[in-house]
Amino acid sequence: MRVTGGKSVYGASVGILMLDARFPRIPGDMGNATTWPFPVQYRVVQNATPDAVVRKGAPGLLDAFIDAACDLARHGVDGITTNCGFLSLFQQELADAVNIPVATSSLMQVEFVNRLLPQGKRAGVLTISASTLTPAHLQKARVPKGTPIGSTEGGREFTRAILGNEFELDVEAARQDNVDAAVAFHKAHPDLGAIVLECTNMIPYAADIRRVTGLPVFSIYNFVCWFQQSLVPRTFP
Repeated sequence: MRVTGGKSVYGASVGILMLDARFPRIPGDMGNATTWPFPVQYRVVQNATPDAVVRKGAPGLLDAFIDAACDLARHGVDGITTNCGFLSLFQQELADAVNIPVATSSLMQVEFVNRLLPQGKRAGVLTISASTLTPAHLQKARVPKGTPIGSTEGGREFTRAILGNEFELDVEAARQDNVDAAVAFHKAHPDLGAIVLECTNMIPYAADIRRVTGLPVFSIYNFVCWFQQSLVPRTFP
């Protein structure tokens, strides 16, 4: 058997562009490597703090994200994603900068999820910050106009600790914030047929949201698992 080279790293097909953050990344969080059932490569984008990206629109950070994406591509990844749904703003620019597929945001699932649902039902987005999730973020991810938006803003832990980049996280309080937000969201929009989690830090609470709402829950976790299976298809006997 003869094989060919050309990469620096093998066996880690997905590259993840990371925000520059210090808050705890518990199992299930995109930035915790044990979350993934396959190896991944990470690149931290300096100065891309949660506040800068989510609350301020990532001003002046595009070049840094492009540089990090190109570095991941040079080191052998076959596809790139990010650990913040708000980076849908850079979807086209990142895709154009590297010669491999790019999936910046969980928001990219909304249009597809709608096609799975019966007539009269639609997908809604649960975000960490509805007040700064702009029409531009949604348009870049091709989220249909009028899509309902719910948020963990107003809770006591999750949004504050993550966007404040705090050193400690009360996991159960964060879980309750996500559950409460999902229940209120569903009550306000009884036509919801599914929930798409914008925030990559919501993955650990997806099962809880499913339990209390009874709705299918789509996150960056299932999106990237699907993405990875296209990059490294399973082989069969």
